[in-house]
Amino acid sequence: MADDEAQIRDLVERWAGAVHRGDMAGVLADHADDIVMFDVPPPYEGVRGLDAYREAWPAFFTWQAHGAVFDIVSLDVTAGGDVAFAHALLRCGTPRELAERPENRLRLTLGLRKERGRWVVAHEHHSFPYVSGGDDAAPAAGG
Repeated sequence: MADDEAQIRDLVERWAGAVHRGDMAGVLADHADDIVMFDVPPPYEGVRGLDAYREAWPAFFTWQAHGAVFDIVSLDVTAGGDVAFAHALLRCGTPRELAERPENRLRLTLGLRKERGRWVVAHEHHSFPYVSGGDDAAPAAGG
């Protein structure tokens, strides 16, 4: 299972790098056709399917192009024979947002399954902790 955990860790790190670069092909690369994503912004019922997942990213890339970061701070992976999950904390925000709330972290949870011998993300969930009186400005994937 250690090899599976290493493969998944590499998958998540490649995905985060692609998100940071605004590389749509890299963002989509290791996702299942029937991906379900729950994101920070609407739609609150989530997006379902690779086409809907793809459509959720352009607004985030536009926001991120204004100097925002998307960096993994911590990543934990647990893998079984054909299913796995990973959870991570990421620094996600503009320099101003991170200066105002340096402790704020985007929470990421992934559910993965093995298809034809390779790991793919079947479920993705992004969230920020709720802070009353503030604006959680980062538009995550769906912006």
